[in-house]
Amino acid sequence: MLAVLALPVSSGAACAAEAGNPPVPDPTRIFAPLAYPEDANMYRSGSGRRGPQAWQNRTDYDIKVTIDPVNRTLSGSEIITYTNNSPDDLDVLWVQLDQNMYREGSRADFANPERHQFHTDGIAIESVSIEDEGRSTPLVPVISDTRMQLSLSDAMHKGEKRRIRIVWHYTIPGAWGGRTAVSSSKNGDIYEIAQFYPRMAVYDDVRGWDTAPYLGQEFYLDYGDFDYSVTVPSAFVVAGSGSLVNPSDVLSQEQRDRLAQAAKSEQRIMIRTQAEVEAPAAPPVPVQADAGKDPKTPDDHKLAAGSEKPLTKTWHFHMANTRDVAFMASAAFLWDAAKLDLPPLPGGSEKDRQAQPRLAMSFYPVEGIGAQGWDRSTSYVKHAIEYFSSQWSPYPWPNAINAAGHGAAMEYPGIAFEDAKSRGPQFFSLTTHELGHQWFPMVVGSNERRHAFMDEGFDTFIDVLASVHFNSGEFAPKHDAEYAPVSGNPAVDIVSVLMDPASPVLMAPSDTVSEKYRHAVSYFKAAYGLTLLREQIVGPDRFDRAFRAYVGEWAFHHPTASDFFRFMNSETGEDLSWFWRGWYFNNWAPDYAVGPVSYVENDPKKGALVRVVNKGWLPLPVVLQVTWMDGSAARIRIPTETWMLRNELTVDVAGTQPVRTAILDPDRVIPDIDRSNNSFGEIPTVTISSGNH
Repeated sequence: MLAVLALPVSSGAACAAEAGNPPVPDPTRIFAPLAYPEDANMYRSGSGRRGPQAWQNRTDYDIKVTIDPVNRTLSGSEIITYTNNSPDDLDVLWVQLDQNMYREGSRADFANPERHQFHTDGIAIESVSIEDEGRSTPLVPVISDTRMQLSLSDAMHKGEKRRIRIVWHYTIPGAWGGRTAVSSSKNGDIYEIAQFYPRMAVYDDVRGWDTAPYLGQEFYLDYGDFDYSVTVPSAFVVAGSGSLVNPSDVLSQEQRDRLAQAAKSEQRIMIRTQAEVEAPAAPPVPVQADAGKDPKTPDDHKLAAGSEKPLTKTWHFHMANTRDVAFMASAAFLWDAAKLDLPPLPGGSEKDRQAQPRLAMSFYPVEGIGAQGWDRSTSYVKHAIEYFSSQWSPYPWPNAINAAGHGAAMEYPGIAFEDAKSRGPQFFSLTTHELGHQWFPMVVGSNERRHAFMDEGFDTFIDVLASVHFNSGEFAPKHDAEYAPVSGNPAVDIVSVLMDPASPVLMAPSDTVSEKYRHAVSYFKAAYGLTLLREQIVGPDRFDRAFRAYVGEWAFHHPTASDFFRFMNSETGEDLSWFWRGWYFNNWAPDYAVGPVSYVENDPKKGALVRVVNKGWLPLPVVLQVTWMDGSAARIRIPTETWMLRNELTVDVAGTQPVRTAILDPDRVIPDIDRSNNSFGEIPTVTISSGNH
């Protein structure tokens, strides 16, 4: 039998401050209705799902680029096919020019100077034009920092498409280019190429054109199909997002045979060996870019004088329904692969599906070789893609790549950029994390520039579960810079973040979170919040079902934080407003105290009375464990609703003997910020009559 005696809250709590953890919690504010930043409407419903009139614009790309390894430049041309599905007429288009962040004096240069060890001249736009049935109409761009505005002579109406042709070039940043770089290895330079093409900004129902300048954080992009070609010296190997369309043009017959073998193998097969990498190669030569050509026109291989051996090769890739592509290129790459145990991708004939096996692949220099290094990379890739596919939603693209370079530790659709020197648990953690990003934000396309927690936090959360699952928990529990960095217990390690008055809240715009707090808040706190929801508040069954449904609902679309909050409320069957307010909009925390212990009618045989006090503004469910003198014990779960009208209660625990201890949160699974008063171990003095012996 359990009885609860409640005491009302003090009226003085109403004056407590909104930020931090004020002295006396006020239930009327903790449990007040929460106004979400974005209203529900015809585009985004109150259930957190897409509304009946939801729309999303589309961007398709046809890109052709050339890398000149002598001058370390990239030159390119592209055709962007932009489709306006919005109800609005668009008289201007906005394009992102991320490479301009490397210009000296850029906004990013001042906002995040620690990310700018190298400067370049940024991206040089050679020409912009509208292409329409063979007619080319030049446009005069207006460039402001990392944005380019294109004014249209006639507005785009709903359902209309425009083809924009852009020609550009830029110098590739040095060894640390903040996610795009060129760095040295024993057998040649490694090019990590991302944000390399002018990209359409997103026009959505929340802000219209979302033109936040690129300050070095992350991205927000529309979905579409990508066809892209990369021309490099013939000794180079290119690891790129999507499917290699022309393997017979760039790979030897032996390498193609090895790929076919890998498509049937659970263990890695070497596609390009160390011996092939270290074979003598011709010195690099300047590569003349043909950026002015139509991207659909194949580039003829340049031939060495008096030789049939090409100086360059063009690698042609295709990726459908993605928001971005990226690639690495180097003559230094070893290459191995194994099959992904996933169903064939839908669409096309059975012959087409069989011809495009789904592969886990790794590209790395000889510096990466090692039993605890890149020798295990493909096994980590396989596990991440297969596990996340089974747990949350199927991986939607043909290949998944781990590629080694300087070590930006950065994710793009179908490919992760990693550090060639990574080893051991850290390497597993980084690989799993970067490939987990295939779900957040590559599939679920949240706005990373606004809400980093929907990207880094969601990914880190699924990584926690993947660590337990891999190889019987070889690297579990997750304990690194991203999660539980000090003790390995997140309930303990997060307390310093919650108690730090300078810690930003999760809802803070991504660009306002300093490097000091980026991992602690956007990764750790965000991930641990989902862990608390799953393990302590909702339960794994209901949480997992709701989270899978969220991924399915918003796959290849753009959810906001408000959509997520509403969706989880609806799908879990809980009003979680109190949790969103405390954990996401504030840095509130639980703080419970226990004691003293007394007895019903001063008689232990009639049960114990345990006083529990809520002193915190985040009243998570908490377990009270009562242990009697003979060592037997009982556990009582005190739910959050207990504290809707009060801050104190007395729990009547049935028993027949004195209590040895009463402990709150005995397993240390909630982040109680003051554990000094969580246990009561004194045995109160009682008068026991002779009839009670």
